[in-house]
Amino acid sequence: MMNYSPFSTLSGHRLFAGMTAFAARIFVVSSLISACVIVPQSARADTDFAASLSGNYLAALVAGLSNDPSSASRFYSESIKFDPRSADLAERAFVTLLAEGKMTEALPLADTVAKRNSGSGIARLAQGVRAIKDKNYQNARSIVRRGDRAQSSDITADLMIAWSWLGSGNVKRAFETVDRIPDEPGGRAFKLLHRGLIAKVGGKPDEARKALKAAYEGDPQSLRTADIYAQFLITQRETDEALAIYRRMKLLYPRHPILRAAIAQLEAGKQPDDEIRDEGDGIAEVLYGLGSAVTRDGDELASLIYLRLAQYLSPNHNLAAIAIADTYERLKQPQSANGAYALVEATSPLRLTADVQRALNLEQLGEKDEAVTLLKAAAAKAKDEIEPLIALGNIYRARKAFAEAAETYSAAISGLGQPTPGHWSLFYSRGIAFERLKRWPEAEADFRKALELSPDQPLVLNYLGYSWVEQNTNLDEAFKMLRRAVDQQPTDGYIVDSLGWAYFRLGQYDKALQLMEKAVDLKAADPTINDHLGDVYWRLGRELEARFQWNHARDLNPEPEDLPKILEKIEKGLPPLTTGSGG
Repeated sequence: MMNYSPFSTLSGHRLFAGMTAFAARIFVVSSLISACVIVPQSARADTDFAASLSGNYLAALVAGLSNDPSSASRFYSESIKFDPRSADLAERAFVTLLAEGKMTEALPLADTVAKRNSGSGIARLAQGVRAIKDKNYQNARSIVRRGDRAQSSDITADLMIAWSWLGSGNVKRAFETVDRIPDEPGGRAFKLLHRGLIAKVGGKPDEARKALKAAYEGDPQSLRTADIYAQFLITQRETDEALAIYRRMKLLYPRHPILRAAIAQLEAGKQPDDEIRDEGDGIAEVLYGLGSAVTRDGDELASLIYLRLAQYLSPNHNLAAIAIADTYERLKQPQSANGAYALVEATSPLRLTADVQRALNLEQLGEKDEAVTLLKAAAAKAKDEIEPLIALGNIYRARKAFAEAAETYSAAISGLGQPTPGHWSLFYSRGIAFERLKRWPEAEADFRKALELSPDQPLVLNYLGYSWVEQNTNLDEAFKMLRRAVDQQPTDGYIVDSLGWAYFRLGQYDKALQLMEKAVDLKAADPTINDHLGDVYWRLGRELEARFQWNHARDLNPEPEDLPKILEKIEKGLPPLTTGSGG
């Protein structure tokens, strides 16, 4: 069975590796956070305030259960007006406001929460970050140290204290603080990264080189570590080595905008900006790294808190904005995600990625004209980039506007230059559009090109093999393709169905039955797969079961062009086989 994903987004790439377990030892993750956000739900809290404490409080709880910190923060803030002395309300409002980045409202509540609950690590974190922002480094250390008795080792506190010593002009104490952090698995590279950054900002280039190089070699797939090390080398006028690092990383992440922009700048004799210049930037980087790590462990609210505080210290931290948006997308809140994407600077190489994702979210939100307008504007502005055109083609294809999709994909292919293996999906997508337009020779050529670029792609093998079976042509090659696809994706119901359907078309119903029943187990709610199983049952003489499957397929909202055929089969069954026919 043929299938395609409606959207193909620009995937994020690993920035820090092996950090999840290490990042678990941080004082922001508390039982209160777990109480505020539990599991994703489809409902969203009503944004109209209630006229009572209980009404607003219940609305805030519903918003928390729906993973909607934006609405939760508003309702908790409204609840406080009815009971200003409630420690529970103050802390809940503080946490959700912090996660939303509403620092003007959240930070005063940090003081209230800290007074009422001296053990609140979240309040201490916010107070410490504010002190750093105000360059009150001694106060920052005093605030952060209050939790030391309860924490044997706290990576957040230790690194904040280290950077605060640098802010006080004491590089030696900064190094001593970092060096006390245990070399736990997964955390050594992160520790070395910040030792190197402290040395760089503190004017110790030899120490910086040693630590940053070790961090890079200890985690060679971390894009962020490689970028920071390369930025340091550029400050030391070692641009050739920096360029070599970026080129090595580009082999891992060939389409990443940061790498492409850095390489283009260095090749043109220009220097990328040095992003970490003082202790505020350094602590923002600590918070960004930990926020990126904990979100992979499923703690989205803690992630938002870290990332928002990183942005508070370093408002132009574009990676933090992207990470915030990604976290909201995990929470299935595309509107909030778009608010974060809007924070990415216009001059950032990540701006195009942000615009593409904003457009895809607008499409999801039903703002279809706005989505198309944004992608066309992005394509016109970045004429050398094909990502906006790919996204626009995917949107047209999802809308079944196949002529527009084919035209848009063709424009993207024209801008490719020499295709690489990573471009197989572009030819595959255009092939689908051509096939739906009944322009088979062009579709077949695109599918073959996709396989030339990436020979073992199961989606392409499935689509082309299935199409040949439907056309009763190239059957030997079709079977080989479908078997290869099933070998690679044995749990993909669509692909298993395709091979089963091929056996059905050849009249090998027993083999078809085994595969079709497995496909239905894998994709029970797909109308086409259920329809196919009904056809197999009928040819095997199991007419009652066949009509059951066809009725089930009818009730699963099949494609409009398929529904009349299903209804006719329910009424009349399949026509008798003619001589030499299969299915």
